[in-house]
Amino acid sequence: MSRLTEDDLGTLLRKYRTGAGLTQAALAEKAGLSEQAVSLLERGSRRRPRIETIRALGAALGLDAAAVETLALAARGTRRAQPVPKEPPVEPAASVPRQLPPTLPDFTGRAAELEILLQALTRADGPPGTVRMVAVTGMGGVGKTALAVHAAHLAADNFPDGQFYLDLRGYGPGDAIGPLDALGQLLRSLGVDDRTIPDGVNEAASLYRSRLAERRMLIMLDNANGAGQVTSLLPGAPGSAVIVTSRRALTTLPGFRQLNLAPLDEADSVQLLSRIAAGSQVSPQSPAARSIAHLTGHLPLAVRLIGARLAARPSWPVEYIVEQLEDEHRRLDELGTGESGVRASIAGSVEFLANSNDKLDQQAAEALDLLGLPNTSDLITVTAAHLLGEPVEHTEQMLERLVDLNLLESIGPGRYRFHDLILAFARERAHQVLSEGTRTDALTRLLQLYTGVAWNCQRLTHTQSARLPLASPAPDLLPDLPDTQAALNWIDKEHTNLAELIRQANRSPALRSLIPELALSLFGYYESRNRWPEMYVIDGVGREVAGTLGFQRIAAWLEHDLGIPDVERGNYDVAVNHMLQSLAMFRAISDLPGQARCCSSLSYVHSKLGNLDESLSWAQQALALSLRIGDQSIEGISHLALGRLHTLRGDYDLGRQSFDVSIDLAKDSGNLRSLAKRYQIAGQSYLTAGQHRLAAEALMAGLEVFHQIGDGNALAECHQNLATFHRETGDCASAIRSAEEGLRFARSYANKQREGQILTELGQIHAAQGHLAAAHSVWQQAADLLRPISRHDEAAVRALLTENPLPD
Repeated sequence: MSRLTEDDLGTLLRKYRTGAGLTQAALAEKAGLSEQAVSLLERGSRRRPRIETIRALGAALGLDAAAVETLALAARGTRRAQPVPKEPPVEPAASVPRQLPPTLPDFTGRAAELEILLQALTRADGPPGTVRMVAVTGMGGVGKTALAVHAAHLAADNFPDGQFYLDLRGYGPGDAIGPLDALGQLLRSLGVDDRTIPDGVNEAASLYRSRLAERRMLIMLDNANGAGQVTSLLPGAPGSAVIVTSRRALTTLPGFRQLNLAPLDEADSVQLLSRIAAGSQVSPQSPAARSIAHLTGHLPLAVRLIGARLAARPSWPVEYIVEQLEDEHRRLDELGTGESGVRASIAGSVEFLANSNDKLDQQAAEALDLLGLPNTSDLITVTAAHLLGEPVEHTEQMLERLVDLNLLESIGPGRYRFHDLILAFARERAHQVLSEGTRTDALTRLLQLYTGVAWNCQRLTHTQSARLPLASPAPDLLPDLPDTQAALNWIDKEHTNLAELIRQANRSPALRSLIPELALSLFGYYESRNRWPEMYVIDGVGREVAGTLGFQRIAAWLEHDLGIPDVERGNYDVAVNHMLQSLAMFRAISDLPGQARCCSSLSYVHSKLGNLDESLSWAQQALALSLRIGDQSIEGISHLALGRLHTLRGDYDLGRQSFDVSIDLAKDSGNLRSLAKRYQIAGQSYLTAGQHRLAAEALMAGLEVFHQIGDGNALAECHQNLATFHRETGDCASAIRSAEEGLRFARSYANKQREGQILTELGQIHAAQGHLAAAHSVWQQAADLLRPISRHDEAAVRALLTENPLPD
């Protein structure tokens, strides 16, 4: 007879293990168990393990028969003395089903997901009398079955009456198993004579639930195509647990813990590849292994297929596989053929929708081809609607059906993302199924959407822009963007997709003609956001296409606008060449507004070069042209240029008169952004001339208006100017506060050039206080930041470092 068992199994096992001087991992290895299984037993997450498990642990721990008996009693939760039978009675194998498939020996990662599953399957933390149920969903090939099977094996000891496994074949190959056939299989596994199984689903389900009552069984239902295939297979009484896998979201199944499975992370993908490809030339630390992980989209099925190929061909260089996968046109071919490949896995989900009796499902399957046309993985509802040529509401319904089947990921309200391999599948299908005309029409609609939004943005940022008459009629279904900030924010979020679409269109003779107008329409956005590098690249593409196709007016404007990024980077001589070339092009087509704008721009650039007489001449030409054509926008800009020039030449009264006229014209136009910018330029000019009172008035007026319209980039520049003002007037404390506020705005808008310029000013403030070490530190930061952005600004910082040497 054994002594009474006072400790629970977990506590007792921990005592024996630590007494034997073993770690959990060492005990697991000696007992032929997983480390996680030992951990679960010690934590109490796994109750009532099989007697074979107890014996294996006893042998590994070197326990005598009495100690093994104590472990066995604790495992059964017994608190009274019991005899230890020489051979515990074991039910015949036929009466205790053990149907789980084998777990994968190279199962990798998923620690967090396993913890969620084991908690859901083994811990009775729900309301009393409920069945523990969990659904694992995700795209085909993401490893749902592997995870569920692994978790089921770890939890199996908690279900001494057996484990069922049933592949419902919801997504092929072959026909899906209906509820009645599924119930028949389960009832036969429970020992029910086939002749007594009812013919109706309800009756069969009632018998099934009755037979499960009072039993503790784990039921795994794999590859379900929806809640309807599962509902009748659920137990009715507590004690048992259910784990379901499906490519479809199963949120309509009440009481289920939902786990949507994502692809592996990079580290686990590389580890899985290395385990499967053992003996090949794969090194977990190699860039090639990481490349394979990326090119397979971290999808376990794809990683396994490549790993198996490398294992079968150990002499192949890993880089060769990388080269094959980098070719998107053959990537899916490299990831398996037939029913076991990635293409077949994705096709199974698409075919499920296409063969549905629901028209919306069928439309969603058809939509996938068009949605894969852009060379981007992200979509928003309105861009998808233009690709499909469908209303926004109906488009959203189709997108959500694709999300339900995990063919598309919802990353936020109205925003979606394709997995790389599903995108490759969709694009492959688009070129196989859709005509070239259909593909061109869809991408044309998308380019026209971006162009329409960009023109609307420019109307808000530059209400009197001479570019606006070149806008084509806006397409239907434009998003509602009521103000400047909304329009700028919309393009911020879509800019990566937009830029990629322009590159894609540039490779298509049928789409290239749409690029120049789109590039021109983005002027207001780029100028407002100070996104000069992007502006230079896209305007360069647009200028080249416009010249080739003979779009003379657009080409002239884009030639002018190409000079603006050079001005911002301090490449003034290059900018002058762009402006002169643009002026010649405008003169060739007798475009007076364009000529006026070029003259005002040439005035500004020559003032930066210090050519004040030439700058004054260009400003006067711009003013004369603006008065001739009645263009108050150019007239105001011309007076602004004259104000700056008169002030720099020491003609302060003339300068102030010109600034006042320019500011009054901006007020009359109602364009707050233009008004604020003119205040700012006037303030900068007064500051340069040492007119500090006038500078303070103008800078504060500009700051107030920019705050009103919420232009963060402009506010960064305002605070930079105020920092300079305070430094020059001896108020270094206020100067530092202004500089730090400017840095906050510059960094929030990722404006590296402005950040570098403000750091330069901050260094000058430190130097003015006599803190040369702090000044040098900040100037060095500024130089490093500005080096790849603006040679002109970097040179100015380097000069300050040279002119202010640290003392020995």
